[in-house]
Amino acid sequence: MLPEELAEYFKSTGEQSFRAQQVFSWLHNGMTAFSDMTNLSLNLRNKLDNDFYITEPVLADKLVSKIDGTVKYLLLLKDSEPVECVLMEHTHGNTLCISTQVGCKMGCKLCASTLAGFKRNLEASEMLDQVFFAGKNSGKRVSNVVLMGIGEPLDNFDNVIKFIKLISDPKGLNIGTRHLTLSTCGLTENIDRLAEYDVQLTLAISLHAPDDETRSYLIPVNKISGIDLLVKSSIRYFNKTGRRVTFEYALIDGINDSPTQAEKLSKLINNTSGHLNLIKLNKVSESELMPASKKSIDIFTDILSKNKVNFTIRRSKGADIEAACGQLRFQRYIDSSGDVNGILGNN
Repeated sequence: MLPEELAEYFKSTGEQSFRAQQVFSWLHNGMTAFSDMTNLSLNLRNKLDNDFYITEPVLADKLVSKIDGTVKYLLLLKDSEPVECVLMEHTHGNTLCISTQVGCKMGCKLCASTLAGFKRNLEASEMLDQVFFAGKNSGKRVSNVVLMGIGEPLDNFDNVIKFIKLISDPKGLNIGTRHLTLSTCGLTENIDRLAEYDVQLTLAISLHAPDDETRSYLIPVNKISGIDLLVKSSIRYFNKTGRRVTFEYALIDGINDSPTQAEKLSKLINNTSGHLNLIKLNKVSESELMPASKKSIDIFTDILSKNKVNFTIRRSKGADIEAACGQLRFQRYIDSSGDVNGILGNN
């Protein structure tokens, strides 16, 4: 609950309003039981325990990359649905990639998260729990959060907005919005809605193709909006917030890595004042899509450089534990009946 929601609750029960801040502080310092909130009366603790519950995920599995130390957690939610989150260490701090949904309905061909289908949205508390859990388990302070895990954040709009308010609250974890990145496959109406909130986060758009035919093949939602509308919404976002949009582009062999597509992409990016983030496709075993060759990547990036495109090549982390971009899922932990395979016994 947001501080103002807690304050309204205590007001309705005849309690003094400062109780809201006390409870908020306990919760955002990782407290998981009302009975341990010792500056509250026993009667109030019992009432809170009767009226509310505190969510806390269960660790089902933990994998650590032997290449770069990236940690992937499989967590079970209160209804035993699984999600994954990934903790990455960088020179600028520790970044946690969190999930926003159980599964995904977008159907993007280059992403494993959609393979098992969509189950439900995560509540704001369940997104926050991933941050609490990773910090506690690792003993490291999470300084940056990217909403790039399982799910489409803008398809769970209200809960994501509430999560942003909670995590950036100065009396909570106080992770400023400039340390947040939200990735979307391109829900243009909700990009416009997000812009109206004027949140100073980084918006990352999964572009992956400079033409509608290719993008619609890779990202089905493009059939509804198209690249032209997507680009216009990104420009509106920049004009409203002043925050430069990042365009994600995974290079795929024979699909989106041709010189002609590099020329088209150059023109598109330069017309938006955006930043291009190039990624070598991370292989998904069930997909026929393959990473682009070094030769085609070199030709592609040479064209971008010639056209003075503002771009970087992102290094994937955690690929050996399927924790890299596009690889998060929960399918391998679940049997054909949909039940988690005894992982509670492996905590």
